[in-house]
Order: sequence, then structure tokens, then C-alpha cells
Amino acid sequence: MANGDWRAITVDKLCTAAGLNKRYFYESFSDLDAVATAVVDDIAEQLRLVALEATAASATQPLAVQALSTVSALVNTLADDPRRATVLLGAVSLSPALQRHRDDIMVGLTGVLIEHARTVHDVELESDPLAQVAPAFIIGGTADAILAFVEGRASVTKDELVQSIATLWLITGNGAAQVAQARRMS
Repeated sequence: MANGDWRAITVDKLCTAAGLNKRYFYESFSDLDAVATAVVDDIAEQLRLVALEATAASATQPLAVQALSTVSALVNTLADDPRRATVLLGAVSLSPALQRHRDDIMVGLTGVLIEHARTVHDVELESDPLAQVAPAFIIGGTADAILAFVEGRASVTKDELVQSIATLWLITGNGAAQVAQARRMS
């Protein structure tokens, strides 16, 4: 999937490469899109779990440490095997239905960030437009920054990437909360 020839592969070619009989393929999957969906789901679940684990492990630490820990876990999970970043975040040629599925997964990952933000910022801020937009902005920007790194378009070290993304999370999250609180007071 990551090398760009996903739409050209056949069940026969996939089974040959995996050393499996086609019967085993059809016992688990209805078609190639089902395989792609399973791959995307697996990567997203790995990402969700490492983010939740990192957040939980740093929950008693200052927000800056929490952000750094979570971003580090995300970046390491995706950068250690750039194919994961390419499949989940990149321009892998997918069917329209699978693209919508991947988009839904990104919305779900945004939801994880929203839930955590509710524990950090005033819950009453949920009605502010920034509270609706900032998490998607952070997730989208994070995804693009990680993809730029793994594709070699960002000339930074992995540590610089982690530090930069964590800083941007804090600036965006805290800034949005401050603006929303000021709006509520006026």
C-alpha cells in the first residue's frame, strides 16, 4: 500500500507475495478494499493506543510534559515504520469508500484529543467555535508534519519534530482556550 501500487495489485498477487492460498484470503476478506480497511484500522488502533498510554503515563505531569510524551509516542510509532504514516496519513491511492473510512478514523483521532482537552481546559468552552476547530487543526497539522518528515520534506531531526509539534499543540490549545475564555467573559 505504501509504495503506491495498491490499486494495481490483485488477490492472486497478494496471496503469492504472502505465500497463502486464495481460500485463506477469502476466509478473512471479501476483497482488496477489505484488506486495506483492516490495515488502516490496525495502524489507527496502534496509534490510538500509544497516544492513550503516553497520555496516561504522563497524566500527573505538567501539560508541556504530557504533550511532549504523547507527540513523541505518535511520531515514533509512525516514523519508525514510515509505511504506517504513508498509509494512514499520506496520499495512498484508495477507493472513495476507503478514503471516507480513513477520514472517519482521523475524526476519531481528533476525538481522542478533544476528550483529553476537556480534562485540561474548561468544559464550558465546548460551545466556542475554536473548541470545534482547534482539535481538527492540531490533528491535521500534526499529520502533515509527520508525513513531511517521513517523506524527507522536513529537514529536521526526529527530536526537533517532536519538540516542534508539542510546542504547536500547546500554543494552539492554550491560545484557543484563552480566546474562548475571554469571549465567555465578555
